[in-house]
Amino acid sequence: MAEYAPLTRDQLIETISRGEKPVDQWRVGAEHEKFGFDRSSLRRPAYEGTSGIKAMLDGLTRFGWAPVYEGENVIALERKNDEGFTASISLEPGGQFELSGAPLLTMHDICDETGRHLMEVKQVADQIGLGFLGV
Repeated sequence: MAEYAPLTRDQLIETISRGEKPVDQWRVGAEHEKFGFDRSSLRRPAYEGTSGIKAMLDGLTRFGWAPVYEGENVIALERKNDEGFTASISLEPGGQFELSGAPLLTMHDICDETGRHLMEVKQVADQIGLGFLGV
């Protein structure tokens, strides 16, 4: 069996530093997951139906989100910000919605992006009878 020398602190720093971007390109991003439920039954929403996941995704397109398809099914949404960076809303295995935020300059920008997203989700969810619990 081959023996390997342990990595040194300097080797780790060198390896990580090779992937470093210039300071003017530094960005930060956030993810926000929320579990949907039908407000009348408290059950997870189905994909189809007037209070379903597809209806939720379709409703969010009014805010500039573009659908991403797998075959004929909408499975995610994408939207570019003013800098041309893309945020996405995807479906997770348990049926939860995940906002993967665009790369942004500051935590204040993340707060604005997440707040806007939650307002959009609330507007559509209220109209179709869904509720969401954020994680």
